[in-house]
Amino acid sequence: MRVLIVDDDEEMAQVVAVGLRRAQMAVDVAFDGTEALERLGADGDAYDVVVLDRDLPGTHGDEVCAALIAAGCRSRILMLTAAGTADDIVDGLGLGADDYLPKPFDFPVLVARIAALARRAHPAVPPVMRHGDLLVDSARRTAVRAGRALALTPKEFGVLELLLAAGGRAVSAEELLERVWDEAADPFTSAVKITISRLRAKLGAPPVIETVARSGYRI
Repeated sequence: MRVLIVDDDEEMAQVVAVGLRRAQMAVDVAFDGTEALERLGADGDAYDVVVLDRDLPGTHGDEVCAALIAAGCRSRILMLTAAGTADDIVDGLGLGADDYLPKPFDFPVLVARIAALARRAHPAVPPVMRHGDLLVDSARRTAVRAGRALALTPKEFGVLELLLAAGGRAVSAEELLERVWDEAADPFTSAVKITISRLRAKLGAPPVIETVARSGYRI
C-alpha cells in the first residue's frame, strides 16, 4: 500500500514514515497543506491512505480534507492530530475524514488503522489469498508455498500481494512501480524486473508469475 504523510513536524513525520516503511508500506511525506494538495492534485489516486495533521501551516488540514472530498479523491483520510477532544473528533469526521487518531498514539494501532483504510480504498480482497499451493496472508505479511515459508523483502511481498489481488488481470510494470514503490523510485530503472526475477526464484517451481507481452505480469 502507498501512504502520504502530511505533518509540519518534520521529525514526527520522518519517524512515522520510517516505521510505516518497516511495516512494508511505500511512504511519501509532505510538510504543509499546500504541498499536500499539489501532490494529491497531480496524482491523488496513487495513494491508498493520507495521514493528515489538522493544524498545518498555509493551507489548514481541514481545508485539505475538504478539498480532497470535493475533488472525489479515492484516497482514505486518517486525521492524526494533537486535537483529541470528543468535539475535535466529531468535527474531523464531519469534514469527511475516514478515521481520526489523537496524538500521542500507539504505533501498532496506527499501522492497523492504515491497513484497514487501505483495504477500503480498493475493491475488497480476502485477507488471506490462495493460488494453488501458494498462500499469502496480507494481515500478517506472510507468504507460504507448499508449506514452505517464503522470506520475502517488503517490495517482493508487495508485488506478490498486488498480483494476487488482481485476480488474473495483467498488472503493468508502471502500476507495480506506482503502488509498491514510493516517489523516490526512478521510473526508468529495472527495479520491477529485478524484483519479479527474485520473487520467481523464491517462489520456485512450477512457475507462478507469467509475463504478458506489452501488458505486464499476472498470476
